[in-house]
Amino acid sequence: MKKADHQTDRKQIRHFQQIINIGPAFTKDFEVLGLDRPQQLIGRDPWTLFRKLCKVTKTRQDPCVLDTLIAAVDFMNGNPPKKWFEYTKDRKAKYSKRLAELKI
Repeated sequence: MKKADHQTDRKQIRHFQQIINIGPAFTKDFEVLGLDRPQQLIGRDPWTLFRKLCKVTKTRQDPCVLDTLIAAVDFMNGNPPKKWFEYTKDRKAKYSKRLAELKI
């Protein structure tokens, strides 16, 4: 697939790679999570998706993966598109303790 044409209109999004921050590798992560359409991110809890990804892959995923999940869910829930790293500060405030307790 060629480089994604990132969309800002959620109604036009048909593939995960049309969401900013999402490339081929992350598209595979969504498949591992059992998601096949971007609209399935609406209303989801990024922390729950992150924990499930860690469990399914038997790997403690990097926290930037959580940032990316937060960004994708936030966007699909109707917020403006933002780069994943713009969520790092909030993720650290909200999830640092949970990440430290995550055992994989």
